Order: sequence, then structure tokens, then C-alpha cells
Amino acid sequence: MKELLEVLGFLALVQGVLGLVHEFSHWHVGLVQRIGFLDGYEVYAGVALVVLAFALFAAAESRRSG
Repeated sequence: MKELLEVLGFLALVQGVLGLVHEFSHWHVGLVQRIGFLDGYEVYAGVALVVLAFALFAAAESRRSG
């Protein structure tokens, strides 16, 4: 379970950062800009994904391995 939380946290962190990079540098990377209902809210979605990633990392650290 700990490894799953870490992987999900890593994916959320990567997608959140790529969403912010896309919004501020207009590189076409990440999945946030491809989701239609987030049109206009990409910055908020990127920040939410980064915060979610840190919450998942904290939850993974609180779990025992094995």
C-alpha cells in the first residue's frame, strides 16, 4: 500500500508540475490542459495536484511497509 501511495503521489506531482509549466511557458506537456472541463482552471488544477501529491507522500510515510 505504501508503494502504491508513493507512485500515485509521484504521478500527481509530475502532472501538477507539468500543468503549471504548460500554463506559464506554453509548452504542450502534461494532461491537465487536455481535460476539457478544466479549461480556464489549469493553474488551480496544477496546484491542487501538487498539494494532493504531498498529501499522498505524507500518507505513504505514515504507513508501515509490509
